[in-house]
Amino acid sequence: MNAPEPDELPGLDLHRLRAYLDVETPGLVAGELTGELVQGGRSNLTYIVSDGTGQWVVRRPPLGHVLATAHDMSREHRMLTALAGTRVPVPRTDVLCQDDSVLGAPFYVMEYVPGTVFRAPEQTDRLSTQQRSDLSFQLMDVLADLHSIDPASVGLAEFGRPEGFLERQVRRWTKQLKASHSREVDGIDELSQRLADQVPTTGRVGIVHGDYRLDNVIVGDDQQIKAVLDWEMATIGDPLTDLGLLAVYWEGFSGLENNPIAKGIGPEYGFPSAEQLFTRYAERSELDLSDVNWYLAFGFFKIAVILEGIHYRFIHDQTVGEGFEHVGGLVAPLVAQGLATLKEA
Repeated sequence: MNAPEPDELPGLDLHRLRAYLDVETPGLVAGELTGELVQGGRSNLTYIVSDGTGQWVVRRPPLGHVLATAHDMSREHRMLTALAGTRVPVPRTDVLCQDDSVLGAPFYVMEYVPGTVFRAPEQTDRLSTQQRSDLSFQLMDVLADLHSIDPASVGLAEFGRPEGFLERQVRRWTKQLKASHSREVDGIDELSQRLADQVPTTGRVGIVHGDYRLDNVIVGDDQQIKAVLDWEMATIGDPLTDLGLLAVYWEGFSGLENNPIAKGIGPEYGFPSAEQLFTRYAERSELDLSDVNWYLAFGFFKIAVILEGIHYRFIHDQTVGEGFEHVGGLVAPLVAQGLATLKEA
């Protein structure tokens, strides 16, 4: 990596970061830092920094408008630290900084894990049919392993409030929607209300990732998942919310033009269907999936709200990266699919 110009890394001051790390983690960094912004993320900002010998990852919230309960660095850091040593692969955490004077917002530093994050058809095209199948089912196995962990066994008993979890989730994302309100979206209020009126009974309480999908894992050269990333929305609650969200990413964006969010995955790219993924997950987790359509519909609603928040930041020049100009156009089609899924149920 080349040393960046000061305006090339918005949200990251390498000199302040180096000074902070020298005090808080003596010996971690051995020289002047260089860095680069990791493209592809649509929420928190992620940078890879290096001292010429070692590499680390820095995570911080986006610039400007930040929703009240989103982008919590301490929450993400705590989850990664708790899962170290479990069957769920995660990067090692090095330090959490909650002092805004360093980078202008809380941030944490973690291990750099080499590998591939599959975000585009050009990447998944290189996989054989067998590799696509194996990776898909491995993704489900890791998710089932996560959901099988007793939160108390890894120090997360008080991490969330599982009672009334689904009801609160619907209320939370409805509130998030209002916080990023900049236009009318046809059907989104109806979807919110119908989800609130049809909340199913939770079958198992477990650790919920909150944004589990293929491009939130790092895959090694041996086609094994080396790390699960992006734990900012993690909590304790109904694990089937992860399953519904994954299925929306897997198939819900199929046929949508100018889609920068979920590309190169799903049946249209030679991967197993969402139904096949459900079967693998059910075998591994032994959970009842009879109410899966509600979780699918909630997944459509949640992603629609997240994208509406990104759209808000984009039109107010409060985000960095590529592809944001098309995000707003995806919201209404996702809402329509959510309503259709509930009607099928």
